[in-house]
Amino acid sequence: MTAAQFELIDESEAEAILRWRFEELVRAGYDIGSALVLASHVEIDLHDASDLACRGCPPETAVRILL
Repeated sequence: MTAAQFELIDESEAEAILRWRFEELVRAGYDIGSALVLASHVEIDLHDASDLACRGCPPETAVRILL
């Protein structure tokens, strides 16, 4: 989802998407802070972020790569 597409959805749907992204990132192994940062950047592909964590990339490094 692009940032422009995200801005077009209603507030409750946006909140649900951000919550889901955060939960998926935590489940993939990210710490809470990194998951919050990555979840809020809706232009970041969630699969790419999860793949990095699953391959053992430290959260701090993954955030730098993805941002």
